[in-house]
Amino acid sequence: MNNQTTPRDARILWQALPLACVLLFAGCQSYQPLPLDLAEHQASVATRLAEDESLRAFADRLSAGDTDTDGSFDISDGISSAEAEVIALFYNPDLRLARLRAGVALADAENAGLWEDPVFGFDGAELLSPSGPFEYGLTASLTIPISGRLGVEEDKADAAYLAELRRVVDAEWSMRSKVREAWATWSVANERLRLIDEVAEAIDRIIKVSDRLEEAGELTRVEARLLRAQRLAIRVQRLAIAADANQTRLDLMRLMGLLPSSEVTLMPALPAVDLPETSEATTRLITTNTSLAALRAEYQVAEESLRLEVRKQYPDIEIGAGLGSEDNDDRLLLGASLPLPILNANRGGIAEARANRELARAAAETEYERLAFQLASTLSRLKAAEQQRQLLAKEMVPMLDEQAAEINRLAELGEVDTLILLETVTRQFEAKNQMLDLQLTSLRDRIEVARLLGPDESTPPAPIGPAVHANPEEEASR
Repeated sequence: MNNQTTPRDARILWQALPLACVLLFAGCQSYQPLPLDLAEHQASVATRLAEDESLRAFADRLSAGDTDTDGSFDISDGISSAEAEVIALFYNPDLRLARLRAGVALADAENAGLWEDPVFGFDGAELLSPSGPFEYGLTASLTIPISGRLGVEEDKADAAYLAELRRVVDAEWSMRSKVREAWATWSVANERLRLIDEVAEAIDRIIKVSDRLEEAGELTRVEARLLRAQRLAIRVQRLAIAADANQTRLDLMRLMGLLPSSEVTLMPALPAVDLPETSEATTRLITTNTSLAALRAEYQVAEESLRLEVRKQYPDIEIGAGLGSEDNDDRLLLGASLPLPILNANRGGIAEARANRELARAAAETEYERLAFQLASTLSRLKAAEQQRQLLAKEMVPMLDEQAAEINRLAELGEVDTLILLETVTRQFEAKNQMLDLQLTSLRDRIEVARLLGPDESTPPAPIGPAVHANPEEEASR
């Protein structure tokens, strides 16, 4: 026959074509576009608290394993500090991103360690001589991972997923501290507003008295002008305090994942912070600090990465088989290949992974040193602030209150010294304002100590969203 394929050859080709198509497209997924609609997202954010069934269910799940919550969640009468923590854990955008990153690691872990796809090959040759037959070869090859590399890849992916979960736990624990601190700052700002309003009313009463004294010639114009200047200074100070209170409220709304225009009622109160009983605080850091737990998980990822790079120097076998025809003779094709780790042996990858492991070790160790000093500094600052606040509460404020009461008694007798009365009122405000500063400093330090010492138990991240399973710790240890 001339340079034409025989019917038998054509039949073989037509039989091989469907098989090749099946092998090529088996298991392929289709693409589905998902447009980004920020306007729709803005509308959903604006109505987040309108339908709170999912939020309430989340609060119930959270309180079931959390001793810091009292189990009651009802925002219809206003939002408390504890309820704000729950809302922040549910809606905070930074936590959402952290959980989605954990979802990416989970997707990696669920698909790690898969065999490489088989390779289908076809070679054909048509000889140009008049009697040359059509020669072809059909092959299919597969890599058999005898090195055990795929199992190590699974371990590394699981370790990376667990590290992301530890980062989520750290982010959630830190978010609670941020909400408590912001709530305390906002509550103190509101208390300052109340305090300065009392001072403004007291100064107004003093000015009314001074006006009568000025008309009677018992008070000079300079002294009267001084009183009015003080009233103006108080008004300016109140504007600054009001702006600070509004800013701290916006900070709270941002942490809770709500829009600034959301109509919610926040109930000011200083959050209670119970510090754990421990004889050696710096030792507790090792076992309960959430950021150290994340770094330990990252070190395990570096450990598994080195293990994987070492395993990569051992070869995998690639085998292949197929059918072919040459000179009108049918042939069975067999082949195998085995790389020899002699020249390369993945030395570069191993050296880099070993250096990254040392870097991860140093990161964890230096972080512990930093946290130990930070804890000691915070405890020292906390002790000093509480001592100063107690001194003001026990001596300075009672002394000024007694001074004000005595001046009021003299005023009832007709003996009024407006400048001394103004000085007393001003000193009272300064002392109480300083007490608020010390109280806020003390509370912030207590919140920071609680954050550093971590939760009493190593808890998994809050179960929320499709990116992270309901029990991610069990999923990671599969």
